[in-house]
Amino acid sequence: MTRIAVCPGSFDPITYGHLDIIERTSKVFDKVYISVLKNSSKKGLFTPEERVEMIEEVTSHLDNVEVKQFYGLLVDFCNEVGAKAIVRGLRAVSDFEYEMQLTSMNRKLDSDIETIYMMTNNNYSFISSSIVKEVAKYGGKIEDVVPPHVANLLQEKFSD
Repeated sequence: MTRIAVCPGSFDPITYGHLDIIERTSKVFDKVYISVLKNSSKKGLFTPEERVEMIEEVTSHLDNVEVKQFYGLLVDFCNEVGAKAIVRGLRAVSDFEYEMQLTSMNRKLDSDIETIYMMTNNNYSFISSSIVKEVAKYGGKIEDVVPPHVANLLQEKFSD
C-alpha cells in the first residue's frame, strides 16, 4: 500500500519553513503532493503557475514529490490523488486555532482523511510568506529565509 500525503498551501512564495515541512514529509510518505491553492479571496504576488514552477525548482531533489494546483475543497483534491493524509506545518501557538478549524471542517467533509501537524524547525518558526514579501519589497535581506531561486524571483517582482 502506497502512503500518499498532501501538503497544501498558497506558497506565495515558498520559504525555507515550507521546504522544511515538505522535506520531512517526503521521508515519512511514499508520495507527497504539494497542492498550490488558488485562493479567490486573496490577490497573490505570484500567479499559481509561477508558484508551481518555483516549488518544482526547489523540490527537484525530492523524487517522491509532485506539485499540482488545485481549486475547491482540499478533501476533493486528496481523494483525486488518493491521499489519506494532509500534512500541515505549525509555527506557533497562534497558528493552532485556525488550523483546528480547518481540520474540523475537513474531518466533517471526509472522516477518512487524517490531518497531521509537524512543528516547523525553530530556525524557521518566525517566517511567513507575508513577512518575506514585505521585507523583499523594501530591499531587505531574504536570502536566509527563502531559497536563492525564490529570492531572485522576488527581486524581479519588486524591481518592476
